[in-house]
Amino acid sequence: MIARRDGLRLLDENISNVNLKKHMIAVSGVMRKLAESRGEDVALWEMVGLLHDIDYEKVGDMNRHGLMSAEMLNGYLPDAGLQAVRSHNEMTGNQPSTAMDNALVAADAVAGLGVATALMMPQKKLAEVQVSSLVKKFNDKSFARNVDRNRLMFCTRLDMPLEVFLSASLQGLQEVASELGL
Repeated sequence: MIARRDGLRLLDENISNVNLKKHMIAVSGVMRKLAESRGEDVALWEMVGLLHDIDYEKVGDMNRHGLMSAEMLNGYLPDAGLQAVRSHNEMTGNQPSTAMDNALVAADAVAGLGVATALMMPQKKLAEVQVSSLVKKFNDKSFARNVDRNRLMFCTRLDMPLEVFLSASLQGLQEVASELGL
């Protein structure tokens, strides 16, 4: 299993877009908090979140996005982590089936909603965001239009009601806020 510092090194070696790096760090924070709340392998879930888009700047064919990431991460993550990475992109034909798979799909979406909401705050800080703000922004389909609300609702596959999921996700995002500059 890869350590976080080594995961960050892989991120730096493969991703040049600063916003994409921040997205991946945001997803890792959410995944970490979800794992903690469920009694899952925190380090594994965090690394799956951190590295799930490692192929994004190289893949070219989005039908292979996730598949290429899993190939690149073979030897760094166990099979369950590779499966989650493969299944987070529905275009690969791999369907999410485990808790970690479903959590990654939902975390990928909620990271965008959380960051967009923070950027609307007066100080542009995640510390200012409340769960009620996330719920309001979730329900406003014109806000953060690129956030797929259906994918975010994969949280229900974890037996987590939306507000509980948003609360855990916000805590995870706040834990990595300094890395995000938020």
